[in-house]
Amino acid sequence: MKLQWKAVSPKIGREIPAPYYASRGAAAMDLHACLDEAVTIPAGGRALIPTGIAIALPSPDYVALIFARSGLGIKFGIAPSNCVGVIDSDYRGEIKVGLHNSGDADYTVQPGDRIAQMAILPVVQAVLEQADELDETERGAGGFGSTGRN
Repeated sequence: MKLQWKAVSPKIGREIPAPYYASRGAAAMDLHACLDEAVTIPAGGRALIPTGIAIALPSPDYVALIFARSGLGIKFGIAPSNCVGVIDSDYRGEIKVGLHNSGDADYTVQPGDRIAQMAILPVVQAVLEQADELDETERGAGGFGSTGRN
């Protein structure tokens, strides 16, 4: 699949890397902070970080999902504030990543830092059909740990 993208900042491809897959087997591409200066996210705080790019998904059959970078999450508690960002197929604006600092220390994002990763996945849009009853299953309505602890 071809994904069209454009730089919405003149820094992309010069001072700030364009999105790229870090390895041949990578499922998601790295996104970078397109900043004029460093941004410090206080412990427990949030910040909206621009990436300097916009994309054009080819049809409603695709979605771009924004995920945390595992190293930032594990080492520093830095992850998208909405857990997973959803970029719909008809959105053409700049991709920005809301980051949350769940760590106990302030974290500074420098211009060009890798801040998140973006995966392109297929979408199935459901045809909703209201029902008076749903079919029965062994699990039923059990949730929130009802199938066991491990």
